[in-house]
Amino acid sequence: MFWKEMKQNGQGEAVPLLRILIQSNDDVMIQVNCYHQKWLSTSERALDQMVHVEKIGARKGSYVEIPNELSDKSKSALKSIGINKLYSHQAESILASLSGKNVVVATMTSSGKSVCYNLPVLEALSHNFSSCALYLFPTKALAQDQLRALLTLTNGFDCGINIGVYDGDTSQKERTWLRENARLLITNPDMLHMAILPLHRQFSRILSNLSFVVIDEAHAYKGAFGCHTALILRRLRRLCSHVYGSDPSFVFCTATSSNPIEHCMELANLSTLELIEKDGSPSSEKFFVLWNPALPLRTELDKSEFGIDGRNASDKSLSPISEVSHLFAEMVQHGLRCIAFCKSRKLCELVLCYTREILEEVAPHLVNSICAYRAGYISEDRRRIESEFFGGKLCGIAATNALELGIDVGHIDVTLHLGFPGSIASLWQQAGRSGRRERSSLAVYVAFEGPLDQYFMKFPQKLFCGPIECCHIDAQNQQVLEQHLVCAAIEHPLSLLYDEKYFGSGLSKAITALKNRGYLTSNPSNDSLSKIWSYMGHEKRPSRSISIRAIEAERYIVIDKQLNETLEEIEESRAFFQVYEGAVYLHQGRTYLVKNLDLSRKIAYCEKAVVDYYTKTRDYTDIHIVGGKIAYPARVSKDQLPKTTAQANPCSVTTTWFGFRRIRRGSNQVLDTVDLSLPRYSYESQAVWISVPQSLKIIVEKKYSFRAGLHAACHAVLHVVPLYMRCNLSDLAPECPNPYDSRFFPERILLYDQHPGGTGVSKQIQPYFTELLHSALELLTCCHCSSDTGCPNCVQNLACQEYNELINKDAAIIIIKGVLDAEKTYFEGHSDSTPSC
Repeated sequence: MFWKEMKQNGQGEAVPLLRILIQSNDDVMIQVNCYHQKWLSTSERALDQMVHVEKIGARKGSYVEIPNELSDKSKSALKSIGINKLYSHQAESILASLSGKNVVVATMTSSGKSVCYNLPVLEALSHNFSSCALYLFPTKALAQDQLRALLTLTNGFDCGINIGVYDGDTSQKERTWLRENARLLITNPDMLHMAILPLHRQFSRILSNLSFVVIDEAHAYKGAFGCHTALILRRLRRLCSHVYGSDPSFVFCTATSSNPIEHCMELANLSTLELIEKDGSPSSEKFFVLWNPALPLRTELDKSEFGIDGRNASDKSLSPISEVSHLFAEMVQHGLRCIAFCKSRKLCELVLCYTREILEEVAPHLVNSICAYRAGYISEDRRRIESEFFGGKLCGIAATNALELGIDVGHIDVTLHLGFPGSIASLWQQAGRSGRRERSSLAVYVAFEGPLDQYFMKFPQKLFCGPIECCHIDAQNQQVLEQHLVCAAIEHPLSLLYDEKYFGSGLSKAITALKNRGYLTSNPSNDSLSKIWSYMGHEKRPSRSISIRAIEAERYIVIDKQLNETLEEIEESRAFFQVYEGAVYLHQGRTYLVKNLDLSRKIAYCEKAVVDYYTKTRDYTDIHIVGGKIAYPARVSKDQLPKTTAQANPCSVTTTWFGFRRIRRGSNQVLDTVDLSLPRYSYESQAVWISVPQSLKIIVEKKYSFRAGLHAACHAVLHVVPLYMRCNLSDLAPECPNPYDSRFFPERILLYDQHPGGTGVSKQIQPYFTELLHSALELLTCCHCSSDTGCPNCVQNLACQEYNELINKDAAIIIIKGVLDAEKTYFEGHSDSTPSC
């Protein structure tokens, strides 16, 4: 049973929010009592919405005595924070680390993983007063959170362990003190790459005595970010070995991954790693509800404005947003601490805005007890929100995945999930935020009407019994490898003889390429293995030109004109979706009008306003292939992979904003249309693509939408890429047609690198493209789903930019078959000729 009696109703009896009873015949009966009777007046309506309830049983904890191998200081420190016994996995991990092993702890969210690394690190540092440790976290917020926990724990250690955070917010004075005094340095991969490794002589004391490297939230290091981090860790280990004579042990912690040991070994280039995965922590009962709103039929204009997954949502008439807002309000009224996870910043603001409107009507004293938490807010605001939520001043937050990672915000009773977050791993990570401190919890996944959400509503066991996704990185990506070898060479000269064990078999090829481009020079040794390669490029700090997360340097600042206060900083690529003259802009649930946009200074000035409409940009994004309009066959020898006409080319990805609409809230009536003249946003990348014959288009359009077929075909090809090379699917994006854009759409199957500048993945898969097409066709024909929109196993993409709208599996089968037939015919007719590129 999950419910909480918090208040008295008019008759003096306790009012439960959700009472979920599992009966003897395994049927589920749900009784719902709500404060807001206009929204949910009977339990029958709730039963219509709740298509599935998964009961996740409680798990008893497995406790062990604190190991005798730990000192009295460690035992005293644990007792000072209320720990008299350890979970079994904590003791196992601590003993493994103390014995010198590299360890990865892969247990559930909220299983006390920080103890697994803090105890052996503090134990080692308290025994050897020279020993040092380096902690890496993927975000600044996590670093600050861990600093607070460490300072509390170290109160029990009387040995002067200086601890501090070294990141972009650290002042120069503090940086100097930390370099000279810190023994436990908390940082992130960005700072390690930009400010520590290039200036490693300033950190010689720490690096010479480095005993431990701790990497928390290891599942965050995947895709392009993971690839960069893997090369940064190789640079770190190489310097420790070659220059400082140290060989630190590694401790990884991860919560959501199917391949933790393989992933972490590749991440740090380790030959051995001990996996700790038998979770000894207790887990409370959790009920996971799938909530499918009864969506009203909408006109094509409605759909074109909002989309089927709320990506352009701006109005309460969108049922899923309204439903999650009412649920959020109900949770708060029942005294339940709640996080409402939303897929986008705009949805986050809308949910907050609508929930406050509901509370204003039924419980005005609670309006200020909820707020939003997302990227874009200035750091001071984010820290304040974290502190107020942890301290109990706030009881609810509408958040993006910025709160998905393990920042400690205290006990959470309920998590709400507006739409599928992009991966099963993310959904479980978010849901794991509730139920901490051994108390029962509730998770509610509210679906949009898009095919992916509806697939999970129809087949809930695909969520609850399906495998968690793997984390993939490719540390041998040639393009990324070359970037980091330039950095490594300036840190310490390169050697084929000694550095191949760090950088892999591609080192020789990469060194040759960098030599030819004028980055490296060598001594005159005749023996290639004995040559020492030194940096000779023009950049003093080449690491500054490498963005390991594709984080944009250019941002627009949003200022409240009346208070002259900064509200937000928005990345350049996102800015014109939110701020332009005349735009309705949302911040912490409050409505503003953008009065002036200073393009030269990148500042948007806005004022608070009360309006009965919202605004929606009119825009489109194009992918332009640089270097030709048709594909030519690639040069291949007879013993190589099958020939293909697919090409890998540079491309530009360009978004154009040409106007916006003012749309009345409630009725969705278009009040007027306004033209915009804004700069385009464009970045260079790389793409791999193949032409689809015009004759095939004519055949497909006799029965299906050709665009829908191309869309599905691109998804299917993307899904089989991991069969041929190690990569994360977030590295690549398919070309997805906007279902409401009537302009010409290129007749091609195309994938491109999602990150500015490209990551080299498109170029690497080009030789395999014929094989990819065969595998994609097999994937489609062997999948037994019956819907023309397919399923996540074939043509639905969890991260589709158009949310799987306008997609057709049968059309994709015809297109891929036709392209393969055209390939076969082409090469049969050119079997005696040499292709020309």
